[in-house]
Amino acid sequence: MTAAAALPPVIQARALGKSYGPAWAVQGVDLTLAAGGALAVFGGNGAGKSTLLRLLATLVAPSQGTLRVLGQDAVAHPQRVRPLLGVLGTQSYLYADLTVAENLDLYARLYRLPAVGAQVQAALAAVRLEAVATRRVRDCSRGMQQRLALARATLHQPRLLVLDEPEGGLDAEGRACLAQLVTHGRSSGQVVVLATHDLDLGLALCGRALILAAGCVTVDAPATAYTSAEWRARCASIRPGTAPA
Repeated sequence: MTAAAALPPVIQARALGKSYGPAWAVQGVDLTLAAGGALAVFGGNGAGKSTLLRLLATLVAPSQGTLRVLGQDAVAHPQRVRPLLGVLGTQSYLYADLTVAENLDLYARLYRLPAVGAQVQAALAAVRLEAVATRRVRDCSRGMQQRLALARATLHQPRLLVLDEPEGGLDAEGRACLAQLVTHGRSSGQVVVLATHDLDLGLALCGRALILAAGCVTVDAPATAYTSAEWRARCASIRPGTAPA
């Protein structure tokens, strides 16, 4: 057995679910992702995409099932895996009164990164924000803030990167930065889980895709298993709020 084969999966979920009262937001999800893997999560509004990502990022505790991240029990000991995660969600977790560079400097110090100045400059360059490094975040456009949030999420080179609709507000240059960061991260063994309404983006960046409907997985297959049109047709065939048969 090779050293790589001996490593635990980065993500291993079994029967993972989350309920709010009698309603299940996510139910019965089985998922295994090895180093370098990338998963695109598709589904309509209310399908459970954000809840699934929040479960994987240990932001909410599951109501059922198990979740292991890098071999650690992420349900019993979420604090052990959180330093290994990078999360970009609906909130940017940026400080509006700090500058672009000051935000990254703060997070670099929180993560106790070495050579903070160099790390911040590299992160700014990765999202092409060097020219606005001294601008306060409140004065930045929506797209600039999204790029900065992406830089914040990847600053510490996390082993697992969780991205919830990361393309929001990004122009063509910003989307190119996103693609480059995901590609580079995967080549370094990072696992990426990406929820998006942009089917072409998800299929381009990820080797695997699943469709959620009413919190349940209806399709889980390699991204190349179907054409873009076939994936789109499968997504469109699911009525909102309809659970799989």
